[in-house]
Amino acid sequence: MNPTLLVIGGSGLVGSTIIESAYKNYNIHYTYNKVNSKIHGIDGIHVDLMKDRNQITSLIKTLEPDITIHTAAHPNVDLCETNHIDADLLHIDISKDIAVSCNNVKSKLIYISTDAVFPGKMNKKYAEIDNTNPINYYGKTKLQAEKIILNESTENVILRSAVIYGWNPRSRFTSWIIDTLSKNKIVDPFLDQYNTPTLVDDLSNAILKIIELNLSGLYHATGKTCINRYEFAKKLADKFNLNKDLIKSVTSKEKKQFAPRPISTCLNSEQLEKDISFNFKNIDEGINYIHKKFLSTSSK
Repeated sequence: MNPTLLVIGGSGLVGSTIIESAYKNYNIHYTYNKVNSKIHGIDGIHVDLMKDRNQITSLIKTLEPDITIHTAAHPNVDLCETNHIDADLLHIDISKDIAVSCNNVKSKLIYISTDAVFPGKMNKKYAEIDNTNPINYYGKTKLQAEKIILNESTENVILRSAVIYGWNPRSRFTSWIIDTLSKNKIVDPFLDQYNTPTLVDDLSNAILKIIELNLSGLYHATGKTCINRYEFAKKLADKFNLNKDLIKSVTSKEKKQFAPRPISTCLNSEQLEKDISFNFKNIDEGINYIHKKFLSTSSK
């Protein structure tokens, strides 16, 4: 009998990719809030985490999943800075509800966290042992959730990832760059914000390997290349044969964001790669991968 897998936020970029990869080997259930689409014939379960916290705890109690993957988060960093109540509710309070419920039914919990837990002042990639000190409220609430989940059960897993992308309309940065340039319009990505972008297919495969090997603890799970958004956009334009002259770099001072952003939160994922015998793609390999998917879908 296949193990039962519950994906919280299964209609999102990460959740839907996991389901695509896992549906043959797992008894899958997934939740959605606004967007519901059948994935390989699997119906989603509507759960509004913000309106009814009891929904998710009741669902976990009923399903008793072997593994739960928690991908739900506020995508808007500025919203978290201006609305602490909502940020606390989703990232801290509901994550605690989920962690306690999972522990009660002996479900392993895998939580997708962020590179925003670091201040971004080091001139090197952050490792798991480096000190956290988030400079915005989004990072602070995600860090609090990490601590709650790891304290609840030694079986749980935290995966810090960043700028997750793929050939998918839910891939926000790549879709913005490709769609806008395709319409011959200007894009203005940041020149002074560095991350390690992560191909969603790699993240999904890494998660399945973690489950297979029954690993636990805190890991970084990102691509290999430390790059700013401007250079990322130029690489996308090159590969998709789009006009690079329409890419206008901007700095954080020039294009003010309400929440402060760290300069460089690039992550080192070597520990996870070693433990699961897996290699995350660098940025060129990742862009090549999504370009091949683009070619295969456009030829149909």
